[in-house]
Amino acid sequence: MQAGLKLPDVTFRTRVRDEAVGGPNPFRWQDMTTADYFAGKRVILFSLPGAFTPTCSTYQLPGFEKMADEFRAKGIDDIYCMSVNDSFVMNKWAQDQGLNNVKVIPDGSGEFTRKVGMLVAKDNLGFGMRSWRYAAIVNNGIVEAWFEEPGRGDNHGEDPYGESSPENLMKYLDAQNAAVAAE
Repeated sequence: MQAGLKLPDVTFRTRVRDEAVGGPNPFRWQDMTTADYFAGKRVILFSLPGAFTPTCSTYQLPGFEKMADEFRAKGIDDIYCMSVNDSFVMNKWAQDQGLNNVKVIPDGSGEFTRKVGMLVAKDNLGFGMRSWRYAAIVNNGIVEAWFEEPGRGDNHGEDPYGESSPENLMKYLDAQNAAVAAE
């Protein structure tokens, strides 16, 4: 994916809390589309190999959660974390991480990830098909800036992290705001 391209149209199968369902697990299915998440907003989307995995749970997701107010001050409306995991896993991970600012998007079948060219095999770790680690700033469904970890490929022996870090996206936003201020 690169700057200037439109995100693919995909329907995501999500589970949302609905007290009307009742019982010990009051959730219902709700389809959400690319437009539901991205239309009319400037957002950060970051994707990672899997919920509950070390780098994702220790650095990337918590970093975006902690820096959410700073991102909002730079004109970001929402922050989304996507993974090739189902909605049950993503919701439990969000709960486990105590998220208040970052919203999770389940790409359970990997359709969105495949359409943006980031689906890779992680069979070497027993994961199957997963997302390569990346982040993007998306403005009204159009990629404004793309941050991809180096070395994308199937069964990569390492898990590079840095390009898609919240700190790196903040550097981009700071530079962009400085350029606008200089005009």
